[in-house]
Amino acid sequence: MSNVSIIGIGQTDVREHWETSLRHLAWYAIEAALDDAHISTIDAIYAGNMLAGQLSNQNHLGALIADFAGFRGAEAMTVEAADASGGAALRQAVLAVQSGLVQTALVVGVEKITDETGSPIPAALATALDADYEAIHGQTLSGAGALLMRRYMHEYGVALEDFAGFSVNAHANAAANPRAMYRNRLKPEAFANAPMVADPVSLFDEAPAGDGAVAVIVTGSERAADMVAQPVRIAASALATDAVALHDRRDLLWLRAAELSARAAMERAGVTPDDIDVFELHDSFTVLAALSLEACGFAARGMGWQLARDGQIKRDGRIPISTFGGLKARGNPIGATGIYQIVELALQLRGQAGDCQVPGVKIGMAQNLGGTGATAVTHILVN
Repeated sequence: MSNVSIIGIGQTDVREHWETSLRHLAWYAIEAALDDAHISTIDAIYAGNMLAGQLSNQNHLGALIADFAGFRGAEAMTVEAADASGGAALRQAVLAVQSGLVQTALVVGVEKITDETGSPIPAALATALDADYEAIHGQTLSGAGALLMRRYMHEYGVALEDFAGFSVNAHANAAANPRAMYRNRLKPEAFANAPMVADPVSLFDEAPAGDGAVAVIVTGSERAADMVAQPVRIAASALATDAVALHDRRDLLWLRAAELSARAAMERAGVTPDDIDVFELHDSFTVLAALSLEACGFAARGMGWQLARDGQIKRDGRIPISTFGGLKARGNPIGATGIYQIVELALQLRGQAGDCQVPGVKIGMAQNLGGTGATAVTHILVN
């Protein structure tokens, strides 16, 4: 079991930050986290990002952010694991603090999508796929999501409209989140009639990419108890991988990396799926939400969609998901998404989630996926 706790959190709205540079966006989240933790110094910085080198022409983010945030000289680096970069960055911070070599670590996720428009964006996102065997043939992330969704519908006899509950739930929750990108409510009948992106994936199925920055500060749990009134302990952290290319996977409709990382995290935390009060999953496509619920033990194989249909994923349901809107409605700032999930869980565990609050949260789990699930990072948080 981990001896690392979160002592500070900060985030920006997820939206189009046309007027804000990458470094300024990161600083806004860092400043808020430092204020929340009531500290001014840290020992190491781990930045989660996927697309800055392609869309913002800026690599070397660790040093850039350390300098701009006033921590010149600090150990700093960028962690990249496609869409799972944020979760992977937090895992590096947890390992560093657990080792005893780092006392206080800052994890910042930042992404600027709107520095570009048009075809460069899907081309950049496609780098999460296998360049030699998928992307080179014109495959996109949306196309890969469509392949998974079509196969799921075929194998389990599920209709397109049966996935609507995931998006409807996400938008209903985002309506109460002032930082969400889309706070409009979605009618179930509108889901299947939305314009197609890659059949059967539609505009109401795929999460919208947006700009955003988010930060958490972690330190040892004993030290954390003396520093802040409500530290949130990271009970477990686990990362697993699978084949990047869909055609290389043994089972197309089973997220093996999600299963492995969730199982390892639950074993380390000493919990089961029945103990989890909130699950912030990676709903970049609704089919990934269904597959994640199945791989992590919340639903039987081929039955994940039924949890959405039956309302079990709502804030008052059996396993609430996307409680602040998830990727689908809060918005998906790609490499920062995994840390947004952690901040949202921390707010739930602190009882500070406002109108998004799930009553009585004691244990929360976040799972951040890279690409179509080739990387899965799972964290379990407790208060």
